[in-house]
This record gives sequence, structure tokens and C-alpha cells, in this order.
Amino acid sequence: MRPAAAAPAPKRQKCDHWTPCPPNTYAYRLLSGGGRDKYAKICFEDEVLIGEKTGNVARGINIAIVNYVTGKVLATQYFDMYKGDNSGPMTNFIQSAPSNSLLFMVTHDDGSSRLKEDAKKAIEALGSKEIRNIRFRSSWVFLGAKGFELPAGIQREKINHSDNAKNRYLGWPAEIQVEGCIPKGPS
Repeated sequence: MRPAAAAPAPKRQKCDHWTPCPPNTYAYRLLSGGGRDKYAKICFEDEVLIGEKTGNVARGINIAIVNYVTGKVLATQYFDMYKGDNSGPMTNFIQSAPSNSLLFMVTHDDGSSRLKEDAKKAIEALGSKEIRNIRFRSSWVFLGAKGFELPAGIQREKINHSDNAKNRYLGWPAEIQVEGCIPKGPS
């Protein structure tokens, strides 16, 4: 009897997607924080832009700005929405993104307590439909575009609320994610 052939190990895809992105697209994965110890992560073209291993993730709203045309990272920053007055600086950070930018946003722990109206409007201007629904410790991920429209079929946003009865982390919502492939911009 011949030994059974072992199945080959699956090929790893960018940002840990199950299937590869088509040519001329960017791979992305947005992962919110979950519980106290599962940190948020932003991956773009197989590079972790924000995460525990890069040491630049924190409580609040974590944001990465990427040039849509070149795919180059322009800036990353986190904004604590539980302590201090960081809503204004976050609004300025968002508004300072140049035209033709992708903005990736993920929460860890609390992204809403000190989130002010000007910040909500700036995020809505990027296409968010859920920013006004964010509550204490909601898990939220969002992909926004500044200066252009993303194709309609791209998954852009997801939210999960804290619920003591339903959440696996004792009042902290589970992590959520959005992933996909963004057609590259004209060069």
C-alpha cells in the first residue's frame, strides 16, 4: 500500500487573507481590539502599520494614513478617547491627510467617551455610517477615503457593542475585522 500523500501547506497570503488579492489591488485587514489584552491591528499590503508588535497601538482610536496612489504609509497615530482631550488633535490629524489618502481606523478599549462632534463629522466626511453609533468600549473598524470614492463592493466598516450578557470578555466586546482588496489608484 502506498502512503497517502500529504496535502501541501497552504500558501500564506498578504495580511493573512485566505485567498490572494487580484493584481493591481492593495490587501488590507483591520482588526479591532478585543477584551483587555487583544490589541487592535492594521495591516496593509502585508505590513503591520499599527499593532502590538510595532508598539504603536493604544487605547482609543488608532489611525493609519496611506497614499492611495503610491501605497506608501504617510502617518500612524493613536488617540486616547478615555483620558485627556484628544478629539481635537485627532480631528486635525484626519483633516491633515492629503487628498487621495486611505484612512484606516480601529478601536481598542474605549473610542467614544471623549469623541466630540467635530471628530464625528470629519469621520462621516470619509464615509462612516457607524461613528454616531459608537458607544463605550464598542469595537469599531473603518476604512475611509479622502479625495476619491472607494468602489461600492468594498467592506469598509463594522461595529460591535459592549454587552455584559453576550460578550466573551466580561463586558468587553469581541474583536471584529474587515478585510479585502482595494483597486490601486491611477499612477
